[in-house]
Amino acid sequence: MFISFLGSLPLGTLNVAATQIAIYKGVAAALWFSSGSLAVEVVYVRLSLVAMDWVRRQKRLFRILEWVTLGIVLLLAASSFWAAWHSSQPGAGEPVAPPYLKNTLHPFLLGVIMSAVNPVQIPFWFGWSTVLFTKKILLPRNDHYNTYIGGIGLGTLMGNFVFVFGGKLLAGKIAGNQHILNWVIGGIFTVTALVQVYKMWRNKGAEHRIDHPEEHTRPFEDEVDDIQSS
Repeated sequence: MFISFLGSLPLGTLNVAATQIAIYKGVAAALWFSSGSLAVEVVYVRLSLVAMDWVRRQKRLFRILEWVTLGIVLLLAASSFWAAWHSSQPGAGEPVAPPYLKNTLHPFLLGVIMSAVNPVQIPFWFGWSTVLFTKKILLPRNDHYNTYIGGIGLGTLMGNFVFVFGGKLLAGKIAGNQHILNWVIGGIFTVTALVQVYKMWRNKGAEHRIDHPEEHTRPFEDEVDDIQSS
């Protein structure tokens, strides 16, 4: 739960999208979206626990998903900039929602789809599971797996609450100026895309994270040791 909550706080594609959905479609829709992404995360974690060798061999799949994710992030950035531009025009009237939100797809399914093609969470939890197995905090037992996944789900849910309810609160504070927020969100998505391109160019993407999990978990390992000792 601790790791999952902290891992949910940095700005990313899914939590920023949840904020945007909360602003334009309400808290209920944003919570459905977050539930969909959380459901996929839980499935991926379970898969990484019981089929580590299989996950490690899916390097080609991860490379494909990285390109798909990059395309989605660029689409979200363009959608946010489009909404910001049209909302800021004279006589625009009501705030213009980003085009990707103008669909009949249920928010839960949207969360499932966006999370399913995002490979970031797979190497993240693959690395942490490896570390926790090594420290013998996590044991290869069903009761440990179920408790571990329950903690992950609860931590991610609490992290999503920050963005969902924070987004709704922010919407009330900037009523009539949503175009400013869309410019900011579009910028966040653009930076995310640039970071993704850089990682892919330097071969530091999902494949590298799975092969070298210690590089990405080391900053928090002391905290895990403290929790274990207490």
